[in-house]
Amino acid sequence: MRTLPIAVTALAATLTLTLTACGGDDDGSGGDKKTGGEKKTSSSTACPADKLSQEVVASEAPAAGDTGTVSVTLTNGSGADCTLKGFPTVELNAGTTSWAVAPEKSAEPEKLTVKQDETAGFTITYVRGPAGDAEKGAAATTVKCELPGADGELSFAWKYGEVALKSASKPDASVTPLQRTGD
Repeated sequence: MRTLPIAVTALAATLTLTLTACGGDDDGSGGDKKTGGEKKTSSSTACPADKLSQEVVASEAPAAGDTGTVSVTLTNGSGADCTLKGFPTVELNAGTTSWAVAPEKSAEPEKLTVKQDETAGFTITYVRGPAGDAEKGAAATTVKCELPGADGELSFAWKYGEVALKSASKPDASVTPLQRTGD
């Protein structure tokens, strides 16, 4: 019978202990079962909102019932690599009224490392609502966005018409996860 060298046996024991220690409540999907959400990226590596420049390009919905998109491209100007993963928190605002935009249901976020001058972004897809009908359309004037794991907020003017409402507090809109843009 052949015996394993001590180094191999010690390595196997170490791996077993390490893998056991990684257990806990994580199901391996990257989410946190205890909070029901995305694990937060350390704020030291998350892309800081105040170091990202943004460019907003729209394909505006021309009439009530039509679908439009607003794409937001973020460029890392922090001077260091940073990370993004998940969905931005997007909120449409009109004075003191706000409407949360839901994440796109079928989309799967990926972890992105964004180097100096590289870009990432997200897209808001919306259905245009009827003009002047507060029960059927959100007359948003501003969009506020927060990035997962990062401090700070981004915002831009909403000038693409009313957004149709599914209910009084739910706009007919969705947002994609953060994804790589550009070449």
